[in-house]
Amino acid sequence: MNKLFLFLSFLMGVVVLSSNYLVQFPIKYYGLEEILTYGAFSYPIAFLITDLANRSYGKLVARKIVYIGFAIGISFTLMFSTNFADLISVRIAIGSGTAFLVAQLLDVQIFDKLRKREWFIAPLTSSLIGSTIDTFLFFSISFYATGIPWVTLSLGDLAVKILVALVMLIPFRILLGTLKPV
Repeated sequence: MNKLFLFLSFLMGVVVLSSNYLVQFPIKYYGLEEILTYGAFSYPIAFLITDLANRSYGKLVARKIVYIGFAIGISFTLMFSTNFADLISVRIAIGSGTAFLVAQLLDVQIFDKLRKREWFIAPLTSSLIGSTIDTFLFFSISFYATGIPWVTLSLGDLAVKILVALVMLIPFRILLGTLKPV
């Protein structure tokens, strides 16, 4: 379990760093720049990691992965993608950390409560609720009163996260067979 635990923790940190970097770039195709950033595509992988850890090792290990992933992701974000002279960049780091911890820890709890139901109920429900909380916390902390259209960006972001949460059920189901459930 140690190698997998470390791998999942590191992967969680990479997802946080990638998402924090990619959220700064709106998608400039098909008129999507007001409603969508590239970060919407990478962040839902964090829920897949948390849910796999929760299913395989239980909520205590899943929480540890969240905390370690948070520490790695925020440390890397502060070192590599935060411009401390730019208030929005600092707010993105704060918003990301706050939203990540609240949403991921909520995901762990919801998943744990629903774990005995059909295989897809726990990951889908916990990811949808976690993504909703994460999205609105992150965008309001990061972009409120900045002139950036954070409400429309958050709605576009959430729509993609919901779509990706549905798609993430495929690797979740496939990987379930390789990991031992608790």
